[in-house]
Amino acid sequence: MSHFLLAERLYLDHAATTPALAEAREAMLRALWPNPSSPHADGRAARAALEEARSRIAAALGWKDHVIFTSGASEAIAIGLGRTKAARITTSPVEHDAVLRATKEAERLEVGADGIVRLPIRGCAEGTLFAIQHVNNETGVIQPLEELGAAIHVQGGVLFADCAQSAGKLPLPDADMIAISAHKFGGPPGIGALLIRDLTLIHPSGGQEQGYRAGTENLPGIMAMAAALDCKPDWLDQAGSLRAFLDREIEAAGGEVVAKDSLRSPAIASYRMPGVAASAQLIQFDMAGISVSAGSACSSGTIKASHVLTAMGWDAKAAGEVVRVSFGPTTSQADVERFLSVWTAIFERARR
Repeated sequence: MSHFLLAERLYLDHAATTPALAEAREAMLRALWPNPSSPHADGRAARAALEEARSRIAAALGWKDHVIFTSGASEAIAIGLGRTKAARITTSPVEHDAVLRATKEAERLEVGADGIVRLPIRGCAEGTLFAIQHVNNETGVIQPLEELGAAIHVQGGVLFADCAQSAGKLPLPDADMIAISAHKFGGPPGIGALLIRDLTLIHPSGGQEQGYRAGTENLPGIMAMAAALDCKPDWLDQAGSLRAFLDREIEAAGGEVVAKDSLRSPAIASYRMPGVAASAQLIQFDMAGISVSAGSACSSGTIKASHVLTAMGWDAKAAGEVVRVSFGPTTSQADVERFLSVWTAIFERARR
C-alpha cells in the first residue's frame, strides 16, 4: 500500500485501482531512462527492451496479434471506437463511462435484470462494431463474450471488448479489439494497451506505435506492466471464497446482493443496504477506516446515479443504496469480516 495511506485502513476498492506490485515498481525504476525513439545506442537499447516487453505482455495475455501501447484503457477505448472504420457502432447500456462517451449516438443492446446482454443479436449490418464489456466494473458480472462474439462474427461484425477488469485475471475473449489498463492488475497508472487483430480496423494517426498513437512511449510504465503480468494471479480462488462468504452474510443480515445469480468476477461485488443512501454509507465506512466505492465514480471522484443498475431495472432509490466492494491480492478473511462488522453496524443504526 502507498506510504501516504494509514496502515490501519482497509482498502477494498481494487476495481478502481490496485496497488502496484513490488515487481512492477522495481521494473519501472530501472526503466526511467532513456527515450526508446532516440537513434543512438542508448535509445536502441531502450527500443529493444520495449519490444521485448511488448512480446512478454502479448504472451502473458495469450494474444497473438498487435499491441498498441496507450495511457490506459480509456485511451485504448477512444482510439478503437473513435478511429474505427466501422460505419455503425452498437453497444450495451451497462458499459463503462469511457465507452458511453465515445458512442453517444450508438444503438444500445438489451440487458436483462441479471446484467447480461441478451441473445440473439440479429440484424446487424456487415462490419458493425459491437462494444461489450467483459467484466462489469460495478457489479462484476461477466458477459458471455464467447457466445456473443460468435453471434457477432457469424454476421460479419467486429467485437470490441473492454477488458480493463478482466485482463491479467481471466482469459481474454475472442475479440477483434481489446482495451486493457495496467493499474487494474498490479501495474502503475498511466499505461495500458489496445490489443487489435488487424490494424486496418482503425484509421492511423501518425507518430509512434506503428503510426497509431503519437507520443513518446512510456517505457517505465510498459516495463512495469510487463512485470505485473509476469506475476500470475494466485489469489483469485481465495477472492472467490471471500466474496461467496460476504454474499451469504450480507443477505443473512438483510442486505441484497446485486446480480447474485449471474456469473461474476471473484474480485468484485455490489451490495444494497435497504434504506441507507450509498453516500451515507461511504462516509461511515471512511470514518471506520474502510475504502469502498459507489456508483460511477471513475471520472470525477463524485458519486453519480448508476447507469448500470438503472439499465438492469433498478429504481433510483434502490440503486442509490448500493456500494461496491472489490478485492485484491492481499485481501484476507479478517478484512472481509471487518467490513461485514461495520456494514452490519451501519445497517442496525439506521433501522433503529
